[in-house]
Amino acid sequence: MTLSTREHQNSRQVRIQDGFWNKYMELVRSTVIPYQWDALNDRIPDAEPSRAIKNFRIAAGLEEGEFWGFIFQDSDVAKWLEAVGYSLANHPDSELEQTADEVIDLIAKAQHENGYLNTYFTIKEPGKEWTNLNDAHELYCAGHMMEAAVAYYESTGKRKLLDVMCKFADHIDSVFGPEPGKLKGYDGHQEIELALVKLYRATGEERYLKLSQYFIDERGAKPHFLVEEWEKRGRTSHWAKGPSPSPDLQYNQSHLPVREQSVAVGHSVRAVYMYTAMADLARLSGDQGLLEACRRLWDNTTKKQMYITGGIGSTHHGEAFSFDYDLPNDTIYAETCASIGLIFFANRMLQLEAKSEYADVLERALYNNVIGSMSLDGKQYFYVNPLEVWPEASERNPSRRHVKAVRQKWFGCSCCPPNVARLLSSLNDYIYTVSADRNTVYTHLFIGSEAQLELQGGKIALKQQSSLPWNNHVKFEVNPETDGIFTLALRIPAWCEGKAEMKLNGLPFDYSVKDGYALIERQWAKGDVIEWKPELQTQLITARPEVRANAGKTAIVRGPLVYCLEAVDNGSPLTVVSILRDTKLDAKFDDGLLGGAVVIEGEGRAEDSAVWSGSEDLYRPLASAGKSKPVQLKAVPYYLWGNREQGEMIVWIRTASE
Repeated sequence: MTLSTREHQNSRQVRIQDGFWNKYMELVRSTVIPYQWDALNDRIPDAEPSRAIKNFRIAAGLEEGEFWGFIFQDSDVAKWLEAVGYSLANHPDSELEQTADEVIDLIAKAQHENGYLNTYFTIKEPGKEWTNLNDAHELYCAGHMMEAAVAYYESTGKRKLLDVMCKFADHIDSVFGPEPGKLKGYDGHQEIELALVKLYRATGEERYLKLSQYFIDERGAKPHFLVEEWEKRGRTSHWAKGPSPSPDLQYNQSHLPVREQSVAVGHSVRAVYMYTAMADLARLSGDQGLLEACRRLWDNTTKKQMYITGGIGSTHHGEAFSFDYDLPNDTIYAETCASIGLIFFANRMLQLEAKSEYADVLERALYNNVIGSMSLDGKQYFYVNPLEVWPEASERNPSRRHVKAVRQKWFGCSCCPPNVARLLSSLNDYIYTVSADRNTVYTHLFIGSEAQLELQGGKIALKQQSSLPWNNHVKFEVNPETDGIFTLALRIPAWCEGKAEMKLNGLPFDYSVKDGYALIERQWAKGDVIEWKPELQTQLITARPEVRANAGKTAIVRGPLVYCLEAVDNGSPLTVVSILRDTKLDAKFDDGLLGGAVVIEGEGRAEDSAVWSGSEDLYRPLASAGKSKPVQLKAVPYYLWGNREQGEMIVWIRTASE
């Protein structure tokens, strides 16, 4: 199936104009992208060095030196370039574009004559290309650079990086495949599969789509390529000296053919990048087996292995899924990149079938795990996104050292910061989709924006004004080029529990519902106005009994936002605090809190620590432990935590009946 140019262009014809999100778009443009450029050039004092740009200079023959960093260091540059491409599409900047052009010139100089491009193997292990797909991330780095090339071409019209990556893709196509003499394999870290779909979309070259399909189809086939490769390599690994164990096939989801997989296992980022590509290919090919696998994996990921914040990956051992309902809050992983990958997967599922559950998860991950990973000044980041933090334990307990109590300036493995930048710079691509018959416009996110969309009956201009996440009033102005019949579909968020009011041109309107969307099919005219008010209430949320970490606890949620308690507001230790089950939760806007936010206040209880004063007892009979005392609790949005001072934080709060 060929993706029409018309469909491809529509995604860029959405401009965000939103009271909440404008500041993030501007922050990424004016602060995050320049800051990350400095980090890639090792100009951030007291931050982990990157040397990523220096690696390209060495590979290009412009400097002498040794390779520095992780074997996948090139991908940080690629994601930065992709973010720049999206940013330039929204806000042209000649100085930034010149900087990007210079980086692209550098990348082109580092490319081999045959199209190969990878600074690690160019500098450190020339001649060993494609000998360790399990560990080396060659196709992963290639995929990220392909995504950057497509984004930069679409925003600027400049083909240089696109041509570089087409040449590399042609080389990869000559190396991998089912034909005699080719490697019948795939990368240990999925990414190129979804990137090749984007490259196909940008160029129309069918070979790139077929290559993506090959990598997906070959994964998990017997005999297992990664095991055979390990044997041929002498049973060694990039990550350890001497003999190494056989590759863990579940870790990179190559244990079974993808169409037979039903449970999310292994490294969480690799998993959701693969699921994203599977959904892309299911849409383009009509492959029902892939679609059914995507549905099963979506259900297992989001209904049995996802945190309330939209985080996935419960263990730091392998940055991985563990098993159903194992969702510890304090030793959590919930890598930022994994939530971003989950957003990619949700977005592709929405393109396959417009069901509100996909957008609900997308929204939850976006408003909590993703933006919460970055400080409000855009210069510090979480790699791991915990739901419970005790700073002393993070410093002194080896099993919790991956959980940071403060955001970091940069990381030796810095995949997450540029991933945040590229997602937020392209946020306009996630608000709307148009149905395959081009008769329905779906609104998935309530973000103020202006869109120019082309339907079967002609072009329409759609203007959305939104007061979320603080208030629940959303307004749409519809201006078709010519009056015509089509459907506007608005998501009914899960958090409103089906309670949403609609007005059409000032009068109540009785909409129909399908798959979680409110449908308005009518003859539209210029100036038609829809007002949409999903009920926005503060709720205490409980977890299934199987989620043992949350037994007897509750979380505070208001609309798309999850809330948390911080020690700066509620004292320490937070573990002695309980919230009353029947407390009245008071939501009020605090314009003095970090630029303004709705805070939640309610009644709770706290254990009286005074009875322990003067005693060295570590334990004592419950009867002599004293009674709890009433306290007033204050909860703030999770995405804001850690922006005031270091201290304890919890999302899941113990409950009390009185």
